[in-house]
Amino acid sequence: MTEKLLQMMQAKGYFNQHKKVLVAVSGGADSMSLLHFLYNHQKDLDIQLGIAHVNHKQRQESEYEENYLRHWAKEHKVPFHYSAFSGKFSENAARTFRYDFFKRIMKEADYSALVTAHHADDQAETIFMRLLRGSRLRHLSGICDVRSFGTGQIIRPFLHIPKDQLPVTFHFEDRSNSSLAYLRNRIRLTYLPTLSQENPKFKEHLCLLADEIALMEKALEELTKDITITDLSVFQQQTDAVQHLLIQSYLESFPDLQLSKGQFNQLMSFLRKKTSGKMPLKNGYVLVKTQTDFLITKEEPISLSSPSLLEFGKSIVFEEYLLTFSEPHVVSNSNVDTINIWSDAPIVIRHRHEGDRIDLGTHHKKIRRLFIDNKISEKDRQKAIIGEQDGQIIFLYVAGRLYLKKRPKNAILYGTVVIYKKF
Repeated sequence: MTEKLLQMMQAKGYFNQHKKVLVAVSGGADSMSLLHFLYNHQKDLDIQLGIAHVNHKQRQESEYEENYLRHWAKEHKVPFHYSAFSGKFSENAARTFRYDFFKRIMKEADYSALVTAHHADDQAETIFMRLLRGSRLRHLSGICDVRSFGTGQIIRPFLHIPKDQLPVTFHFEDRSNSSLAYLRNRIRLTYLPTLSQENPKFKEHLCLLADEIALMEKALEELTKDITITDLSVFQQQTDAVQHLLIQSYLESFPDLQLSKGQFNQLMSFLRKKTSGKMPLKNGYVLVKTQTDFLITKEEPISLSSPSLLEFGKSIVFEEYLLTFSEPHVVSNSNVDTINIWSDAPIVIRHRHEGDRIDLGTHHKKIRRLFIDNKISEKDRQKAIIGEQDGQIIFLYVAGRLYLKKRPKNAILYGTVVIYKKF
């Protein structure tokens, strides 16, 4: 079987473009089998190995396992790269920590490939888990044997090999692998064995299903490669089914944007309408739609200043502006705006609050409605400056425009607020 494995790896050309290869080794049966196999066939595959190990600090045995791997690496003259997990432990947190560590080592030590020991049983478990969780069809294609990762590729050379066909070697047993507290363990130890009683090839068929879905996705990608997805005139000419698949493909470019099916349907509905505008999504992402195009982009959070008190005879800096409150005077500088003030009370300079209204003389108007009517962008809305005196909004300054409260009857001019732009 070892010779067949080698021939398969050579036929697939997994390492044709790689010289320095980093192997993720936990100490368990699968990763130790991979380590020994690659070490024994370094010359055949023309590669140089390094070991990457993360001690998750969750078991007493982990210290002994780390020391064993460190000693093995030294004895076999294989570079050993190590990190200890920190932070609040969870399966997802541990996985993120591991893969961030692997990326860092690849970059620092110039490895072009990370190799992991995922095998066909892992693939079947992953597909079944995604079925249980209601994943979309494209995500049932499962784990890829080769894909881009960090500064190179991640390679899973055992992915098409069942676990019971892997070379057996010395390894450590993790007792948590037998705990039914974890979904993957329940799938491996309970659900799949039960279903395999109905069909002994059930796991194999799950993997074949994943392969067929991957082929279908590849075919769709090739058939739609000349379609500019974000061109609305092109997008809206497609059938509903094609639009659906095009947007799913487009969303794959944003791995940290995982929309629920309801959110996805809302996005589709917005794209099919004739109106332009913005649609907030998740994790800071927004869909921006014009008359001709659309795109998904991530808006960086804007850091807003806390309210400040502007008193007569004083100056304050608020955002990128300098504001002064002084005796009435005329300012000839075209790069400033001036506001007449009819009271000596201090002025609160702040950003907008929900429900804010301003008296424009002929009518009161909600600030939110004013923004909509004047097509003020979301970013400018967040940066808008409001002056509040004696509990009433006396001015709104947004996108270089001033909106002033109606002058009180019989009021005597008391002072002037000057806003120096681009301070």
